[in-house]
Amino acid sequence: MRLLIIGAGFAGMYAALSAARLRDIQGVSPDDLQIALIAPQPTLVIRPRLYEPKPETLTAPLLDVLEAIDVDYIQGSAETIDAKAQTVQIATARGRKMLSYDRLVVATGSRLFRPNIPGLAEHGFSVDSLDDAIALDKHLHGLAGRPAVNGRDTVVVAGGGFTGIEAATELPARLRQILGKDSEARVIIVERNSAVAPDMGEGPRPVIEKALRELGVETRLGAGVASLDKSGVTLSTGEHIETETVVWAAGIRAAPLTAQIPAERDNFGRLLVDRDLRVPAIPSVFATGDAARAACDDDGNYALMSCQHATRMGAFAGNNAAAELLGVATRPYHQKAYVTCLDLGEAGALFTRGWERAVELVGDVAKKTKREINTVWIYPPRAERAAALASADPERVTSL
Repeated sequence: MRLLIIGAGFAGMYAALSAARLRDIQGVSPDDLQIALIAPQPTLVIRPRLYEPKPETLTAPLLDVLEAIDVDYIQGSAETIDAKAQTVQIATARGRKMLSYDRLVVATGSRLFRPNIPGLAEHGFSVDSLDDAIALDKHLHGLAGRPAVNGRDTVVVAGGGFTGIEAATELPARLRQILGKDSEARVIIVERNSAVAPDMGEGPRPVIEKALRELGVETRLGAGVASLDKSGVTLSTGEHIETETVVWAAGIRAAPLTAQIPAERDNFGRLLVDRDLRVPAIPSVFATGDAARAACDDDGNYALMSCQHATRMGAFAGNNAAAELLGVATRPYHQKAYVTCLDLGEAGALFTRGWERAVELVGDVAKKTKREINTVWIYPPRAERAAALASADPERVTSL
């Protein structure tokens, strides 16, 4: 029997750990249930930290962890899924290869949504992927060698949601470090809604707005980006802002591979799944993390596209896919606890609890929690078999 997992992000990593854990509990050998993870590199990109400096350091190796738990790593990029034939075609350095499966876990994550705005592809940056973040960091450092004219010291962040706020509040310190402490660095958030952090609600917003004021981050609300060119960015209001740096942070979608599964999807491209994280129309396929729209509870709350949900969803998906092959009961996914921890740069951080996002911690105290999340909690377990398997109990993964 073979269980294939596509993706080495948070959901894919925990799917592998959890499936291996259940196999170990059931006393089944790796020869009788092969668990394999497909990804271009055996590396976890710490995506929630890509707004930080030195993004090239924000990865964690997975090969030793996978070897410790007897999960096979298959290097390659999944290109096609044939759900009827139960095969996945991957592209490798040596050509294309076809793999069969008995159960498949789609943990392909998400991608930044880049609309067809004139000049965005040519002149926009992002912190969506490791390569994107490295390109932005290189560009920012390159500004120091240019004349301080034509908006060199101005950065426009398109999108005032979670990613946009974290990027924008980190940028003043990054720009001063690169351009000099006396530089007139200017950061502007452009947000189509009438307020920043539109999804956060009224409770946390005053904390965020206060942080933006303290850091000198400007906002343009009720406005979108109409076009970009070498001179800067033109907004839907007609305002033109001279800048050499536009960071696009306005929405994400499920990775395109999910479209190959002949099943229902939501507006974000996520596959609709049942409480076991199974795609109902195709029982051999499970979807998890940013690839799945899953109910967290019985109160109408659905998992968000975040590593907090992806880790726990991955653990349930991996467990349940393995459980079906091993003939044991599945465990319905649930995640009633929900927190947010928003980095606010030198202004500290914001920690909320519950779907109503009640503010619990702010400032330096919240920043300490954010650092612990970013540098400890979201990293892979150590490459020691017992510890790695123990970390993947679906009922205990994540949820602060």
